[in-house]
Amino acid sequence: MVELVLNRVFAATPAAASLPAVAVRLAAGGIFIGFGLSKFTHHAKEARSFARYGLPDPDVFAYATGTLELTLGIALVLGLVTRLTALGLAGNMIGAICTGGRVDGGFVNLVLAPILLVAMLFLVWAGAGRWSLDGRLAPRLRAAFHELGVSRR
Repeated sequence: MVELVLNRVFAATPAAASLPAVAVRLAAGGIFIGFGLSKFTHHAKEARSFARYGLPDPDVFAYATGTLELTLGIALVLGLVTRLTALGLAGNMIGAICTGGRVDGGFVNLVLAPILLVAMLFLVWAGAGRWSLDGRLAPRLRAAFHELGVSRR
């Protein structure tokens, strides 16, 4: 079972999608890093927004969201466990659309967030593309699990 999951998470990117995947990964990763940092550098403003959205404990929620966006944004830029990273960030964008989009509307919540959601779904399908840590890690992880005797059972 573990091998099956690893094979899907680290599956090769289709050749035609490789360069677009890199471009999407780098651009979206940079955006997530920027928005994640803003949750720390403009924390009071972000927490007030989260309070307006009706989220519980807006201070903690702003830090948690910032940590998620910053950490997964960096992982996205590096191409580290890209499919799982993109899945987590897709969930984050659904949250942005359902909270900020519902209350504030605007470009970030109702234009950029849906675009990033589609970009993340593309990366869930395509993977990291060329020049990623996923490409370097996949053979090593498969070999390590093979040595441990982990199979498709």
